[in-house]
Amino acid sequence: MAERTIPTRMGDGSLARMTPSEIRQDLEDGTATAAQRAKLPLLATDELDHLFDIFASPARFSSVDIGDEVVLTYDGTGVPQQGGRVDALYQTEQLFGADSCELYHADYSYRAVKTVVPYEQQQMKEAQQRVTIPVHYGAQPDLGRYSRPDGPVGNWSELLPAMRIDEARAAQEEAVEMAVADMVYVAEGMWEAGADGIDFDTCGAAGDADFLAALKAVETLRARHPDLGIEVGMAGEVVLGTHGQLEYKGVRLAGLKPEGQVQVAQKAGATVYGPAVNVNTGKSTAWNMARALTFVKPCMAVAEIPVHMNVGMGVGGVPMASYTPLDAVARCSRACVDVLRLDGL
Repeated sequence: MAERTIPTRMGDGSLARMTPSEIRQDLEDGTATAAQRAKLPLLATDELDHLFDIFASPARFSSVDIGDEVVLTYDGTGVPQQGGRVDALYQTEQLFGADSCELYHADYSYRAVKTVVPYEQQQMKEAQQRVTIPVHYGAQPDLGRYSRPDGPVGNWSELLPAMRIDEARAAQEEAVEMAVADMVYVAEGMWEAGADGIDFDTCGAAGDADFLAALKAVETLRARHPDLGIEVGMAGEVVLGTHGQLEYKGVRLAGLKPEGQVQVAQKAGATVYGPAVNVNTGKSTAWNMARALTFVKPCMAVAEIPVHMNVGMGVGGVPMASYTPLDAVARCSRACVDVLRLDGL
């Protein structure tokens, strides 16, 4: 008799049918892939068994047990479906039951926001008057914005292929200082306007210099504003060595995985750390989830600040799709909480 098949998802969100044996094999392959790539321990057998129970279930929805719920921190909640940006925050609170929300500018770059801080302050003031849950302000370090042709420094994406290594590194170092100044300026402006916290999102997207800019901005803000909440959310499971020689407090940033990322983030003064593990769209959600958990699990043992894993479009096992399927999001969220014992999502 042929083995039954179970509806599941691929990394691009498409529906697929797999046998229980295939799902189990994907879970084992996913953890093995991450363990080999990053020299990390495999997930334990009981953890794989629990993941199998989650992903082999034909149920439409999966959830943690009562009492195991975690805090949900949202970014990107300022997109208006009806009305303006503050209306969207209010809807996120009232309709989705969110634990926090985030006001942000459509450009989502601290360099761009610097030019409209007074306008954003007014929006934050209105948000604080209307919304009860914490309202954060967020954007990306977006270090590439400081390179030519849009920015003032050399473009390391052009210099590196031309083997002009020293020039590329010097351009990144110059851009770091500019980015730090902009991030601190915007964060202080939004804090003054009543923001409950600041989100440095997608850190490391442009490599180790991008991550260094975020860490230095966090350090500056923590020294000036001891009560300011600061979340550091990452761009990926490994910090790319675009520069290759940059360090923070004696720790080389290139190649850092979540375990190392959380340690430097908390040294800088962050109050929340958000690991991100990118998905492979050609693999199943089960495979992607096992791989993501293997990358993040070691950071839980060394974290001294809350860890809120990124589980959204294309990260944390969640499929890369404009409208992520609820069945996949629910399974990935539960897997993160049950296996990692996270503080939030």
